[in-house]
Amino acid sequence: MPLPLLWLGAAAISAFAVKELADDRKKQQRKRFYYRDVQCLGRFNEHESPVVQYPTDLFTTTEKVKPEIGAIVCCGVGGILDHTGIWVGDNTIVELDGNGLIKAISVQRFTKERSGKHIFIACDSTAKPFASELAGQRAQQQIFQYRDYHMIENNCHQFIWQCFKPHDKNLTTFKALNIRLARLYDRKIYWDICDC
Repeated sequence: MPLPLLWLGAAAISAFAVKELADDRKKQQRKRFYYRDVQCLGRFNEHESPVVQYPTDLFTTTEKVKPEIGAIVCCGVGGILDHTGIWVGDNTIVELDGNGLIKAISVQRFTKERSGKHIFIACDSTAKPFASELAGQRAQQQIFQYRDYHMIENNCHQFIWQCFKPHDKNLTTFKALNIRLARLYDRKIYWDICDC
């Protein structure tokens, strides 16, 4: 009999935690829109996240952003991972697929076999996408090429970063990609819904 009570208590605590996170996200959005100035990265230490607003389908965001060529986009995978790609225009995203093929796909295909409902775009506090036309060109030049895909050592995040900085050292995680993007643009990152 105590087990159902334990489950009920855990569910109540979880609901409270989700509400707290949703309230915190709403406060961040109000603060962002109130000040509406560029939030530079400033003094950033390795234990602090440069991401103010992570991509999530769980909590809604009111900001929808039109993508620019060379912008970084992502969607959720299984509720715990993020898959990234580069916007190259005409409803097209270039991605490194799990089989190692670099391919150009539609917006609908980008989320089709993944758990995320939305595509998110990396932006600064003024809703300006982090974008590089040169990175978009580099991504397009690699379409139909194969890479030795590895979920940790040579994944979609590494592909994106190499399009931005071809000769930089490797990275392995979505967090590492965010840190390098924040440093590259000297901006805090907001993952807003892509209006594509």
